[in-house]
Amino acid sequence: MWLKPEEILLKNAFKLWVTEKDNDYFVLQRRRGYGEGGGGLTGLLVGTLDTVLDSTSKVAPYRILHHTPDSQVYWSIACGVTKEEIVQHWDWLQQNIMRTLSVFDSSEDITSFVQGKIRGLIAEEGKASLVLEDDPEKFREALLRFEKWFELPPEEKLVTYYSCSYWKGKVPCQGWLYLSTNFLCFYSYLLGAEVKLVISWDEIWRLEKTSNVILTESIHVLAHGEDHYFSMLLHLNETFVIMEQLADYSIKRLFDKEAFQRESALFDPLQITKRGLEAHAKSAQFRTFFRLPKEENLLEVHESFLWVPFSHFNTLGKICLSENYLCFASQDGSQCHVIIPMREVVNVEKPESSSRALTVCVRGKRALRFSEVRDYQRLANTIRSRCGISASPQHSASSEAIRGECQSLINHFEDNPEDVTLMVGQKDCSKAVSTEALMTVFHPQDVENLDPKMLKEKMKEQSWNIHFAEYGRGTSMFFTRKTQDLIVRGVPEALRGELWMLFSGAVNDMATHPGYYTELVEQSLGTSTLATDEIERDLHRSLPEHPAFQSDTGISALRRVLTAYAYRNPKIGYCQAMNILTSVLLLYAKEEEAFWLLVAVCERMLPDYFNRRIIGALVDQAVFEDLIRENLPQLVEHMTDLSFFSSVSLSWFLTLFISVLPIESAVNVVDCFFYDGIKAILQLGLAVLDYNMEALISCNDDAEAVTILNKFFDSVTNKDSPLPPTVQQASVGNNDKASHLNVDISELIREAYEKYGNIRSEEVESSRKRNKLHVIQTLEDTTKQNVIRVVSQEVRFSASHLDELYNLFKRQHFLSCYWTMQSPALLHHDPSLAYLEQYQLGFQQFSVLFSLLEPWAFCSTKCTLSLWVFRLIDENQDGLVNFKEFCCALDTLYSGSFTNKLKFLFKLHLPPAFDLPEDGVIRKSPERGRGKVDLQAYLKQWQNEILKKEETIKDLPRINQTQFIQFSKTLYNIFHGDPEEESLYRAVAHVTSLLLRMEEVGRRLQEPSSPPESTKLTSTSAAEESSTEEASSTPESSDTSSSHNSQEAGPDLSEVEWSFSFEQVLASLLNEPIIVSFFERPIDIQTKQGQAKVAQLKLKVNK
Repeated sequence: MWLKPEEILLKNAFKLWVTEKDNDYFVLQRRRGYGEGGGGLTGLLVGTLDTVLDSTSKVAPYRILHHTPDSQVYWSIACGVTKEEIVQHWDWLQQNIMRTLSVFDSSEDITSFVQGKIRGLIAEEGKASLVLEDDPEKFREALLRFEKWFELPPEEKLVTYYSCSYWKGKVPCQGWLYLSTNFLCFYSYLLGAEVKLVISWDEIWRLEKTSNVILTESIHVLAHGEDHYFSMLLHLNETFVIMEQLADYSIKRLFDKEAFQRESALFDPLQITKRGLEAHAKSAQFRTFFRLPKEENLLEVHESFLWVPFSHFNTLGKICLSENYLCFASQDGSQCHVIIPMREVVNVEKPESSSRALTVCVRGKRALRFSEVRDYQRLANTIRSRCGISASPQHSASSEAIRGECQSLINHFEDNPEDVTLMVGQKDCSKAVSTEALMTVFHPQDVENLDPKMLKEKMKEQSWNIHFAEYGRGTSMFFTRKTQDLIVRGVPEALRGELWMLFSGAVNDMATHPGYYTELVEQSLGTSTLATDEIERDLHRSLPEHPAFQSDTGISALRRVLTAYAYRNPKIGYCQAMNILTSVLLLYAKEEEAFWLLVAVCERMLPDYFNRRIIGALVDQAVFEDLIRENLPQLVEHMTDLSFFSSVSLSWFLTLFISVLPIESAVNVVDCFFYDGIKAILQLGLAVLDYNMEALISCNDDAEAVTILNKFFDSVTNKDSPLPPTVQQASVGNNDKASHLNVDISELIREAYEKYGNIRSEEVESSRKRNKLHVIQTLEDTTKQNVIRVVSQEVRFSASHLDELYNLFKRQHFLSCYWTMQSPALLHHDPSLAYLEQYQLGFQQFSVLFSLLEPWAFCSTKCTLSLWVFRLIDENQDGLVNFKEFCCALDTLYSGSFTNKLKFLFKLHLPPAFDLPEDGVIRKSPERGRGKVDLQAYLKQWQNEILKKEETIKDLPRINQTQFIQFSKTLYNIFHGDPEEESLYRAVAHVTSLLLRMEEVGRRLQEPSSPPESTKLTSTSAAEESSTEEASSTPESSDTSSSHNSQEAGPDLSEVEWSFSFEQVLASLLNEPIIVSFFERPIDIQTKQGQAKVAQLKLKVNK
């Protein structure tokens, strides 16, 4: 690697370097302790210095120095990990530089020329790979150490590195922590003690910041059941965030493809950088906070003041700009933020240059004035360009006129709904799509009804109208603490749909996709998939007691929304609980609005909830457990096992309490959810447990606790609900009211906000990331245990051996996924498939793993034999092998009887294994896990496996001449390297000769007219000669001589085609004790597994 020229005062400082080559201008040196004669005390000291000191020129084993004859100053210009690399640089200098140096007169000119050339080479190298790094020169040095110490494939992308201490037991080891796309690596070398750690991100169970008596603050990593602690980090928080992001990236890419495919920013694992990860994390936080579509990215951030008209003061905050939105969030504790879609902006003005201010005018006669913006000129131009507004002459009027116009706009906060444009889809809806919320159809409000509940409802509406007049209405409304207070008190029935759309961000999705839902409905109409079958089954289970879903109007609308979403997102399709949630959405929102609300919930607000493994819900359950430990210690002391609350709360998270609360109370919870996200559900869950604390502590078992919670939920009412009794679900005639007094939902929500409102959304997101690792690994471990339980019934391996085999199999699957997104193994990985089908290997991955675990060392044609084995065990011919098929093959080779092992080898030389294309290419695997699952095919396959009879040796077809010759060659290859190799060769030759004689005699007896005697003798003697020559040949030439002799014997034998049955081959080989003892010799699978574990990654490097 070329280095930025650095001056070195002493040629052999401390005698640490040995000169290998030199000339008048360059010196090639080797580090003491490396290469020939390495080791000893010098090697120990050098190794320690190399680890501690942060300089590549001191670390690399080889270097090239530049000097001139009349100077004592040396310049380091290149270094290398291997001698081949440094010699390549040396040769380049000889060919391209040496001839030119003779034309210079002065040493200064020579040195300047060499330095310029080297800098040019470095700049050329760095154009492609290092352009995104903060300090390319230092990063090059770190990359060299990373490659030298860990010997990972060159495709592995180093993201960043830190100096730190690794605690091995109670002793810290000072070294370097390297974070790459797929691995966490640490290296330390102190006085001969080398510590090298390589952990792949997909193996990590827990990643967290911890502190104890010894370590004030450290990073804890749990992997393979071992705890690892890293401390003494100068930037611990930064390091932890990067580690968290890389672990989350790996989990999404390898285990949770549905979530990963939605994040195109990090699609290529070879292009991941620290800067890219930080930008991606900031954009994710930005989208989550402002509830923006997933396509938005944070582009610019500007600190400024915003004039808040309702408070009559400037609030300090930050302007956040994305492709289509201008957002502002305060930083002074006022909890004020506003979202302005670019489509709403009608003008951008700069009142006066001295104030560094700009005014953004939006539809609805509103304006927002930002002041003290450092780069206000560029910000104004950016907003104009994104809105398509040109700075025309009329926009450059006098500052007084502009100030007057803007001030009038700011003061214009009259309640004029007709002036407020709530941007929604303007395209004509299909006649089949309902344009009214079901609640307005089935329960229209009686304007003349003035009972107390309706009066209170009118008062709520008036409070919101005042709020709209003061804070604005629609997409550019100010969100403040007062907005939250109104939400907690309850949203009026008439405004619920509008506010849900606004708070969830669904209003923006709908505005930017006009007519999209109508097209989806038309396209999905009449489709038949597994999702549509499940939807039809659950339609009449969705709020069946509500009049809206006792009619075709409500059922049809529900069917259209669910089917359209399943069509839009086939990865999720349809999951239970979506029907209940969508039913409630349809009550208060128009059909198209309900669809976009469902999109917001499934894809943004509750990520990964609605899939086969409900990972998101399980993660939030773990977050809920953490919050219980933190906020309800009294309950934790009594119930140490909190898994009970996980099982009970699953329906709370999946249905937002809709399935456990009466509908009139549940909608208040949904109000809070759309405003505050999952934080509102967590708060309410804590409040429910807190309310029932005493009763839960006195419980004797889980069943009693479930009964207490169910009774509590039955007692929750909404005293302010204007809905008639026919719509309400609360049990009016409950005779068990003595045990549970009625609890008003508004009071319960208010109490939840008062007691647990200090839970921050950032803490919830951090807890989600931390717990997601554990949840996914737990699911993976469950999958492993299920697979091992199934496979253990078919093989003779012990449970521990199967466990290690599974780890190797899964790791081989991932090794093919680490450095490419187009790996067949990754494309076919589908967690929704049966356990055995989740991880499968294509031929290339199988060939590598089989070569590591095969019991015999084949001397040649290893790839060909792997191909035959692959084709033999790939029973469904899909080009993929699952773990069961792989283990059954290995079990036969390791633990099978002599007959079974021989039968396996025999079948390798029969179709379909032996019947291959000439190029040996496996046909392309079909897509797995897509479209409708063929349940009938699964049932039929299961039935065939149950009814499958044990194959007998009589069922095997006869092996023909070509196949038998190859079978003999395979046996020779198997015996290669064995101590009794020569004896085994002679035994095979004897068996081959005997079989040919038997076949000749049998043919002579069967044929009515015998051929001339001379022909028979020639045929037999040719085969005997062939086998004898094979037996006497050296191992290196056995395969070649076999092929040559078989070709010579071919013309004589082709006239008379011959074949053998398996019984004949078996009987002949049984007469050779040395062959029988070879195949019955026990092989230690544990040793093989240990060697494979070490070599698995290195084999990938060498490929």
